[in-house]
Amino acid sequence: MPVSIFRKKVAVNEIELFVLDTQTQGPAILCLHGRWGRGETWADLMRRYGDRYRVIAPDQRGHGLSGKPLSRYTAEEMAADAIGLLDALGIESCVLVGHSMGAQNAAYAAALYPRRIRKVALLDKTPAGPAVRLDTPPEQIPDLDPLTGSWPLPFTDRAQARRFMREELGSGHGFDYFMNSLVETPEGYRMMFSGRAMAANIAYNVDWYGILPQIACPALLVRARTGESMPDDVWEKAQSLLGDCISREMPDSDHNVHLSDPEKFYGFVDELLELEE
Repeated sequence: MPVSIFRKKVAVNEIELFVLDTQTQGPAILCLHGRWGRGETWADLMRRYGDRYRVIAPDQRGHGLSGKPLSRYTAEEMAADAIGLLDALGIESCVLVGHSMGAQNAAYAAALYPRRIRKVALLDKTPAGPAVRLDTPPEQIPDLDPLTGSWPLPFTDRAQARRFMREELGSGHGFDYFMNSLVETPEGYRMMFSGRAMAANIAYNVDWYGILPQIACPALLVRARTGESMPDDVWEKAQSLLGDCISREMPDSDHNVHLSDPEKFYGFVDELLELEE
């Protein structure tokens, strides 16, 4: 029987998170998307594993249909949202899967809340970053996403948006990723994520190599072999700092490692799920 995906809003840490949920029986898998993304990026994975697991994919704070409060959008905050979502849904522990920004948030959740995370998958995210966190108050962070702030938003129609983003992003998974965040408003087509939230998440980011040795559960580390996110020195250092780690590579440069070759990627996920805890 095909797996259904249910849509709802869940109150977490004084905001509402928009959540996709298979609501099926079995252990929980919680999936965290990357910056600018949405929970919908995990729809294929949800259908793949939803007959055996309860698979949950929120729009993280600042993204999609979830709340967009004034905050720093740090990995600590967003990891707390993930744990708060488990609490709200009555889930004691889960397998946590995170891509890009979501991988950093997943790493923090696994390190800071070890009893709640049974296994973790960290997908194509460098732990390198500034040594010291910016101390500027969040209200002083410009309401301008460094990536999309120069785009001609709002787009007058969906066709214009498609043409521009295809030229800007190419025709691969990055194009689909951003199209998932496109929404029609009375003024035209805009992006669903908050520009201030994206700017804050970038501005307050820090080096998190020190988090990796604190992860006690089994971990899957995946990179795009020829991509820019995890060059060889970062890749080797990250592996050396994770205690119980499976490291796997996708053969191309596509940052969306969970989408570029699903069958190969799901083979890696199966390895993680089959590990003894």
